[in-house]
Amino acid sequence: MPPQIQIFGVKKSFDTQKAERFFKERGISYHFVDLKEKGFSPGELKAISEVVSWEKLIDPTSPVYQKRQMQYLVVDWFEEVLQNPTLVRMPVVRWGKRVSVGYTPEMWKEWLTSSENEKRS
Repeated sequence: MPPQIQIFGVKKSFDTQKAERFFKERGISYHFVDLKEKGFSPGELKAISEVVSWEKLIDPTSPVYQKRQMQYLVVDWFEEVLQNPTLVRMPVVRWGKRVSVGYTPEMWKEWLTSSENEKRS
């Protein structure tokens, strides 16, 4: 059985809503993690950060980033994101070892196609 798709985001994020719609329309189940209610576990964040660079993961337009003027700080992004999960660009979609950041339907279509091909072989 393939790993379940996880969508990390917040309910009010337009891109997160579009990601949920993308998978719903294709009849693909997923697990939604609301970053305002529950952040990343250290293991999840480690797995994500091994695939996606911090430069792509961190959202410089996030309110926390702006308020703290983080562009001027030297920070441990791993610890910062554990404490403030809304620092990331949303949604973060994880499917096993695959990770995307932001609304990336072309990438998700590619994942689904390659998954179908793997089932056939």
